[in-house]
Amino acid sequence: MLLRLDAVDAGYGDSAILSQISLSLAPGQALAVLGRNGVGKTTLLKTILGLTRLQAGRVLFGDADASRWPPERRARAGIGWVPQERGIFRSLTVLENLTAVARPGPWTPERVFALFPRLAEDRHRGGEALSGGEQQMLAIGRALVLNPQLLLLDEPMEGLAPVIVDEVLRALSDIFRAGGIAGIIVEQHARKILRITDQAIILERGRIVHRAASADLAADATPLTRYLGVG
Repeated sequence: MLLRLDAVDAGYGDSAILSQISLSLAPGQALAVLGRNGVGKTTLLKTILGLTRLQAGRVLFGDADASRWPPERRARAGIGWVPQERGIFRSLTVLENLTAVARPGPWTPERVFALFPRLAEDRHRGGEALSGGEQQMLAIGRALVLNPQLLLLDEPMEGLAPVIVDEVLRALSDIFRAGGIAGIIVEQHARKILRITDQAIILERGRIVHRAASADLAADATPLTRYLGVG
């Protein structure tokens, strides 16, 4: 197993946001994290990254107990992060954004350009000149050239035009289907993200209230209607 959370309680300071979260993820698997705003989805990602206060339980990565690892050690161990704010270097070109952080491995800037042809065309443009969709592609590419084992994405389709959403979905599907990288994706577009993930969980008030294979949840929308108001 690549990642395992055992009965995790976590939050900020003395405030508990997550309660009794248990999940596991094998190499190459993709997990959708669904739920309404404010239920703890981003906090779950930040807990895996080591950016919250772990109040109970354990976070295991590979064969190691990573519960007390600082964020930088988790990143070095192979946890990649695509934040909702994207966080690209706006003063650098697309190519410089990728080469500045690249680590040895199968994911190179050229492979990112093959995944996102729009970025290949704009490789010498500055980050500030990119559209929102191109910035999102660059944020994903920058995480990939770190050659992580696990990729965490926080609402990667937020604010994107439908045609760009489709491009990002195809790219994420290619990443996970190629194997070697597992993914956890927080997303509001439940129906779309279920198409490219293996498993799904629904959070409510910091707890997992439903878990299922993504295909099963897509086929029976009852839990989506109950917890997300999605038909």
